[in-house]
Amino acid sequence: MLNDSLLSRRTKIIFIILMLLLLGGGLFSYFNNSSAEVGDRGPDRRPSEWDWQRRTFPYGQADDDAHLVAVRQAQQMREAQRFKNDGILSSAQWELMGPTNIGGRITDIEFNPKNPAIVYAAAASGGIFKSLDTGNTWKPVFDDQAVFSMGDIAIDPQNPETIYVGTGEANAQHNAFPGGGVFKSTNGGKSWTNIGLVGTVAIGRVVIDPKNPQRIFVAALGSGFGYNSNRGIFRSDDGGKTWAKKLYINDSTGAIDVVVNPENSNIVYASVWERNRRIDYRNQFGVASGLFKSANGGDTWEKLDEANGLPDSDAVPVGRIGLAISASSPDVVYASYTNGYEYIGLFKTTNGGQSWDSTISVPTSHGFSWYFGQVRVRPDNSDVVYVLDTDFLRSSDGGTNWDLVLGYDQQEIHVDQHALAFHPQNPDYVISGNDGGMNISHDGGATWRKVMNLPITQFYEISLDAQNPQKIYGGTQDNNTIRTQTGSKDDWEAILGGDGFYSIVDPTNPDIIYAEYQNGKLLKSIDGGMSFVDVLNGITEEEARNWSTPVVMDPDNNSILYYGAEHIYKSTDGAESWTAISPELSPAESYLYGTITTIAVAPSNSDFIYAGTDDGHIWLSYDAGQSWYEMTNGTPNRWVTRLVVDPNDENTVYATFSGLKWKDDTPHVFKTEDMGGSWQNISGNLPQAPVNAFAIDPFKTDILYLGSDVGAFVSFNGGDSWSVLGEGMPITSVYDLKIHPTEHFLVAGTHGRSAYKINLDNLTGIEEDGSFKEILNMVSSPNPFKNEMSLLGNLPTAGKIQLKIFDSQGKEVRIFNPENLDAGPFSRMWDGKDSNGKAVAAGAYMAQMLYYTNGKVCAETQKVLKTR
Repeated sequence: MLNDSLLSRRTKIIFIILMLLLLGGGLFSYFNNSSAEVGDRGPDRRPSEWDWQRRTFPYGQADDDAHLVAVRQAQQMREAQRFKNDGILSSAQWELMGPTNIGGRITDIEFNPKNPAIVYAAAASGGIFKSLDTGNTWKPVFDDQAVFSMGDIAIDPQNPETIYVGTGEANAQHNAFPGGGVFKSTNGGKSWTNIGLVGTVAIGRVVIDPKNPQRIFVAALGSGFGYNSNRGIFRSDDGGKTWAKKLYINDSTGAIDVVVNPENSNIVYASVWERNRRIDYRNQFGVASGLFKSANGGDTWEKLDEANGLPDSDAVPVGRIGLAISASSPDVVYASYTNGYEYIGLFKTTNGGQSWDSTISVPTSHGFSWYFGQVRVRPDNSDVVYVLDTDFLRSSDGGTNWDLVLGYDQQEIHVDQHALAFHPQNPDYVISGNDGGMNISHDGGATWRKVMNLPITQFYEISLDAQNPQKIYGGTQDNNTIRTQTGSKDDWEAILGGDGFYSIVDPTNPDIIYAEYQNGKLLKSIDGGMSFVDVLNGITEEEARNWSTPVVMDPDNNSILYYGAEHIYKSTDGAESWTAISPELSPAESYLYGTITTIAVAPSNSDFIYAGTDDGHIWLSYDAGQSWYEMTNGTPNRWVTRLVVDPNDENTVYATFSGLKWKDDTPHVFKTEDMGGSWQNISGNLPQAPVNAFAIDPFKTDILYLGSDVGAFVSFNGGDSWSVLGEGMPITSVYDLKIHPTEHFLVAGTHGRSAYKINLDNLTGIEEDGSFKEILNMVSSPNPFKNEMSLLGNLPTAGKIQLKIFDSQGKEVRIFNPENLDAGPFSRMWDGKDSNGKAVAAGAYMAQMLYYTNGKVCAETQKVLKTR
């Protein structure tokens, strides 16, 4: 029992922390405020719960294995298509577009102890990578597995070809996908076997007993969003064949770190973290959190607490604890403590944990130290200690002074540190892992150079330049709004800070760019991205906006834009001013929801505006926003992720939804052909995973493209059935898809493996049975043209030819009547006029030639035409 004075002390500490959270602002806005007013509705103003809210509305929870089941379904679809060898996969190849020079979140790095040229790295949602040149270049070695979320790596010190990987990122992020247990390779990563602990969800550390490599310890954090017993310290004594739970606290407290004494491996230290989250609150600390020690290899444990000089979790908030043991002096152990939000301090023992120094002051506190929790000690000097937090910190005197602090004010290294590895023969050579990828230092961290070939960027959105197909833009997690101007993998650059989301390049003037960062902070550039200014005049700060706020441009008028908050806002002057044109479209009862998540304007009739919300509502205005009608009729009560309108029919709309499986199968894709009067479920044989992205082929609208949490898919029959789209991209979460309006390629923005591009020309020649027909050869002359141009081709056999012209939005401009022709060369002329006889505007157009035999289209080809 706690006495009155202890209760009073604990109450005061908690009160002070709460006051700091309420008053701090800035980075403290990352914290939960479960008593928010109705006026503060919308997803919490931080990334911490956004993805989980999307995936679990309205239940706030999901089946523990829902994600893994969906990934396995995607893997089975891939294997079945390869076995059939039906031509679809072999003809459609993904091309990596990068970035490789921007990076993404790294969770662990490990050197081969006998051959330091070999290094392994774990990406948060991008799998495992291997380097053969001491970390300078990297290749993926885990892509064939049905898991892409990584926690930790361990290498057998006696046989380094044996590697263990604990899957499932343990950093408590909103976009931390669950893992699938522990995997083992005995050939340096060439092949892998799942060896158990599948239900552990997130693994913070894997450690191999240096004296007995058959003994492995795993610190399993477990699910952060539910109560279960698949957490704690697990041990295998037979190389992973069997596992025993050796330390278990309760169903909401998991193990986050474990270290083994290298000279006496019976001595083991482990830290546990009481952590549980729901949509409306976050528990980042608790009385169960703490540090434990075992003197018999993990068979029994004792808790180290205030009697040993450590914080008392009964008296003060104790959250995540990171551990490091000195290889040169194993009685020296460091423990970094957080209170669930900020850094409490660094504690040090020099006598194997019997007593600990009073809190060592660490000059870091950015309000979310729970996200890091890593401490490292130089292997040949127990006084050189590194703390990995938002900043990168080094002390050379055991924590008394800090001679190196790299953070927000420096450009040497990306903020948000998660991993650090020492070259086993030269500890001055270190590799760091952070939210921006990896950096290498040759002087113990004083100076750095960035690893430039890691395709692990986490995209939220993708945007294309209609006039320059080489330019690709995208908004990314913790790595800004970025672009390439050349189409190369390694020359991406940041043009706007923060977490990047929607961006728009004006199709008539690419110097005009709109881009936003989290919570809908929209800015505009008129100099090609060199500088940006705020453009939210008319939208109050008090109005709730989604973490990913939708912004779209009218397809017929580049001065008109739409912006979704609680209301739909419209600008008619290029975002200089905004006016609300809708009522509040989300009548959410919870302050957690109530924002617009997707907007679509019909290419065939821009008076038609569709909008979807985070609580499952779909709306339509067919008079440019003057009146609104709800069309939520038969669609699931799930977060609406995308609305996409058929390019030739404003009445036909596709709606996609997020949502992990809860109790029953969840449909994720719907189609209406009557403005929502009725909806058809076209989810078909898709894996049971949240759908994030959707696109319609502009030249053959029964071909549909879809991005989900488990990859990219295509339907050749309007959604009746689905296939895996292409070969060459690993199973990964696809957050956005965009089709270039003239060049007919698709770009997929993945959330963990950067961006990929695929040429769609061959796909439009695929019949429903998947077979390929002969594609016509069409040339144009002149191109570009001013008054008229000729399209030349060659028919293999007699048949019927029809020419169609489309604009860059996929809308029909001119349809020519079919004509019967003999085999051989032929030509067709277009005079640059539309179906009404009016000259079209200068720009890019697509000519589509259809070849009929026996009344059926058996081949087609496209050609980009440009008018002056």
